[in-house]
Amino acid sequence: MQRRILGGTGISVSEYALGAMMFGAWANADHDEGVRIIHRALDAGINFVDTADVYSAGESEEIVGKALKGRRDDVVLATKVHGSMGDDANHSGNSRRWITRAVENSLRRLGTDYIDLYQVHRPDPDTDIDETLSVLSDLVRAGKVRAVGSSTFPAEQIVEAQWVAERRGHVRFRTEQPPYSILARGVEAAVLPTARKYGMGVLTWGPLSAGWLSGRYTKASDIDLTGGRHAMEQQKFDPALPGNARKLEAVGKLAELASEAGLSLPHLATAFVRSHPAVTSVIIGPRTHEQLEDLLAGADTVLSEDVLDRIDEIVPPGTDLNRADSYYVPPALADASLRRRR
Repeated sequence: MQRRILGGTGISVSEYALGAMMFGAWANADHDEGVRIIHRALDAGINFVDTADVYSAGESEEIVGKALKGRRDDVVLATKVHGSMGDDANHSGNSRRWITRAVENSLRRLGTDYIDLYQVHRPDPDTDIDETLSVLSDLVRAGKVRAVGSSTFPAEQIVEAQWVAERRGHVRFRTEQPPYSILARGVEAAVLPTARKYGMGVLTWGPLSAGWLSGRYTKASDIDLTGGRHAMEQQKFDPALPGNARKLEAVGKLAELASEAGLSLPHLATAFVRSHPAVTSVIIGPRTHEQLEDLLAGADTVLSEDVLDRIDEIVPPGTDLNRADSYYVPPALADASLRRRR
């Protein structure tokens, strides 16, 4: 497993990071199996593990904590804060009040006294970025956190955070964690170039685009909208919607390309993301041993210029085939009152 330096921190991380969203009630509730999957990933050379407090309401962090007992010092551990952890509105967001409490909860669940990379999971329009960076700086100085980062931030908010950190003397975001796949290339336009400009490490998530590039979906009838994630997020899966119809068409062409190149579709997809010069590490999120082993088998895949050019023809650079796959809607678009003069 190749290593890269994480955003100028001097921390060496594997090109694959193990994402832990699938561990816990959301997907695989078997703690022992989750521990075995994590151990297999570590034994294969992955030294970077990424989770979040909101994954299965903290259960993912607990499983990761169990797996890292006796191995903590050899692992670069990342987690995130922002998502709702209760009915109280103050148990979420990016405020000093919540982050101060949330980090202690994460440390307890993870069974550690420090977090290598503490990330703000989403922007919070109700909290001044100065407030957020101030408390994160205090956590770094207290030794509870080694470095801080953002996740799914638009380019303009990445820039604002960098400027506020410089002007106010705060610790700055060292990393950004955006969604990035062949089907969701929007971050190529501004987010990835901005991260490179500021010397930030980039951890991408969703290289298989929520399963679209796993090889499971070859025709519309393969997508069951009656239950599970497909039912809850129909805007991202319903093949009757134009964006998803475009994805299904692209998947067919990409599967043909992968076959011609002698690759599986998942290996083509993960190698594509890893090929971008701004990307430090690609987060893979296996639910089972079999999924992990398949992804590990493609860890050394390098795509030729010809294959990359063919991918560009199928999905042009900077294009999100379905806007819903960006996973962040700016308040100015979501709240009609912000774009209508009264």
